Amino acid sequence: MGCWRVPGPVLPLLLPLLLLLRPPPSPACPPACRCSPGEVDCSERGLRQVPWSLSSNTSTLWLGYNFITVLGPRSFPPLPGLRLLSLPHNRLELIHGRALLGLGALQELDLSNNYLSVLAPEIFLPLTSLATLNLGSNRLGELEPVVLSALPQLQALFLQDNPWVCSCGILPLWRWLSHNRDKVQDKSLLLCRVPEQLNKYPIMAFGDESFRQCQDTSLSSEHYITFFIIGPFSFIASIFFCTFMGSVIVFYHNLRRESHCWRRP
Repeated sequence: MGCWRVPGPVLPLLLPLLLLLRPPPSPACPPACRCSPGEVDCSERGLRQVPWSLSSNTSTLWLGYNFITVLGPRSFPPLPGLRLLSLPHNRLELIHGRALLGLGALQELDLSNNYLSVLAPEIFLPLTSLATLNLGSNRLGELEPVVLSALPQLQALFLQDNPWVCSCGILPLWRWLSHNRDKVQDKSLLLCRVPEQLNKYPIMAFGDESFRQCQDTSLSSEHYITFFIIGPFSFIASIFFCTFMGSVIVFYHNLRRESHCWRRP
């Protein structure tokens, strides 16, 4: 039985077709992780940073129970299809304002049980599709409402078990929470830690009268402008007044002295 041979000139024509028929290579999976179609599980792997060799079609990324302390600028490769990012029980202390770039499709973000005490105002700006945000069990004493206002699709927010400082500084956050009660989850666990007399007092139980003193002592920009104008004017006016009164007193004493001299002969 003879062997069938492909003529030499035909091989270059068949080679592109054979390459197209080859199965596509499987997406890269970080060495320390477990991967399945669309999902990467890197939990409990002792990681100190986000693995970079992630497939662009990853939709779910589990990174909990590791030792990640910082998310620097562009900590993630481009993941246009990522929907869920889970980072609980790490040691996160700092998240750069540009750390989450390229995650515009993200819908759920879990940052609970970390060491976060401050969040940059622009940190969540790239997350225009985020619906669920968990910041529970961190070290947040205050939170600027602009951080949350950057999330137009937010539906569920978790802020429980943080050491909230219930002074006048929490007034802007309280106002945001009051206007978005339907988004705040576990409201009964949103408690004050400082000052001591308000320890474990529910933040959502405050009313307008609770911040009356803060509102009375707060000054608007118009007040500062008024003080800036009136202050120098009052200072100059006081100098002229003192000069005028001094001149009057000196003139009066001179006049009395001259009249006394006229009477002596």
